[in-house]
Amino acid sequence: MEILVDLFNLFLHLDKHLKVIIGHYGEWTYLILFIIIFCETGLVITPFLPGDSLLFASGAFAALGCFELGLLLMLLMSAAIAGDTVNYWLGHYVGEKGFEGRIPLVKQKHLIQTQDFYAKYGGKTIILARFIPIIRTFAPFVAGVGSMTYKKFLLYNLIGGIAWVSICVMGGYFFGNLPFVQKNFSLVILVIIVISVLPMLVELARSRIKNSTECG
Repeated sequence: MEILVDLFNLFLHLDKHLKVIIGHYGEWTYLILFIIIFCETGLVITPFLPGDSLLFASGAFAALGCFELGLLLMLLMSAAIAGDTVNYWLGHYVGEKGFEGRIPLVKQKHLIQTQDFYAKYGGKTIILARFIPIIRTFAPFVAGVGSMTYKKFLLYNLIGGIAWVSICVMGGYFFGNLPFVQKNFSLVILVIIVISVLPMLVELARSRIKNSTECG
């Protein structure tokens, strides 16, 4: 429970945490951001790491001159694309065994939910999932387990990675330092998290309504 509270605090106060990290590590912060985004997208055991909110906060600090915008975008896009690539090949290597609940720290229901999402939206899942926490982490893994060729996956991966990073970072760059946003940064981050999770919640609600209707 305490770990969840700490993680929630990290999400809501990314501006403060990132400011401290920049102050302590300077240009090494680029590497830290790269690692976090890579792990959030590339390792099925770390879907809890900040994604959208971290990109938004990074963009806000880039507008203040703490990061070079072009370099930041290039590194984070590379991290997102490389992360999904690793995740795809992990899924390809593990195969159907990944759905048997044998992967430590990975909830089987998340894989099944992502598989259902994939079945509905096909290859576009790789792009759409970029904007949905948890689904984002499992989508490339499920694609690797399934029949999608790497050539096809790579195209979706490039489009999704570039779009996700660009939208979130540039959103922070242009709006992150507005007076209202600065005074209510925690609230804005919370809204970003809610908006990110909303599509998944809507989809789950639809599935439950559909199931209850069929059972009735």
